[in-house]
Amino acid sequence: MARNQRSYDNEYKAQAVKLAQEIGGHKAATELGIPDGTIYCWIKVFKEGRLKAESAVHTPNNALSLNEELIEIRKRVREQDKEIRRLKEENEFLEEASAFFAASRRKSAKNRD
Repeated sequence: MARNQRSYDNEYKAQAVKLAQEIGGHKAATELGIPDGTIYCWIKVFKEGRLKAESAVHTPNNALSLNEELIEIRKRVREQDKEIRRLKEENEFLEEASAFFAASRRKSAKNRD
């Protein structure tokens, strides 16, 4: 039986190792939804120097850009929520219109007979 193995890029692994260093391996694995053994393997590889974590380290230089990115993502989520509400309203209207025209068509077909 084949196992479903997910593939992770090095940046994701480095971020996971950084998180594990901050909150602990088990808690980081749970939060990320990956097996404990996987994250502990990545930590070992990191300690051996085979995994670089430069991109996972937050510095004052990239902290502002991360905050700006978070603000932009939150703005997009609000816009998408608004668009979803609009589309749902349009869909409801179209369903009602479709039901109205279907009933009207049945009524006129009945009157012709």
